[in-house]
Amino acid sequence: MTQITNFVWSLGAWNWFIVAAVMALLETIIPGIHFMWFGLAAVLMGGLVLAMPISLPLQLIIFALLSLAMIVVARLFWSPQEIVTDEPDLNERGQQYVGRTVTVVEPIHRGRGKVSVGDTVWTAEGPDMPEGARAKVTGAKGTVLVIAAD
Repeated sequence: MTQITNFVWSLGAWNWFIVAAVMALLETIIPGIHFMWFGLAAVLMGGLVLAMPISLPLQLIIFALLSLAMIVVARLFWSPQEIVTDEPDLNERGQQYVGRTVTVVEPIHRGRGKVSVGDTVWTAEGPDMPEGARAKVTGAKGTVLVIAAD
């Protein structure tokens, strides 16, 4: 075990470049830009150790600070962009019906029933209403329309 430890310590700055290569490999295996920033911090740390001798505890502290700085920079400059679209409720079908008048096809009893929207029947929540009553869609909770008396 001491031979392996001695070999690893004899590599010096190259340990950081090995860590960077491992992080790049992990980034390709587990994509999502999680390990890339640690890999870049390891490359910077390797460059610092090549430029000047730094003790191991100080190297670890500097690496932690560089990693944190890389993550902060990545969050500031490469955060996900909000996509602007002319159909903001495209994948939230229930939200598309807010404001529409619907017909109760199964009486709303104890707050639950069914309403007809076009040629589709949706589960609805709202005040008790008889079959055939008109209601207005005020919101959606997943696949359940929230209605109020029209």
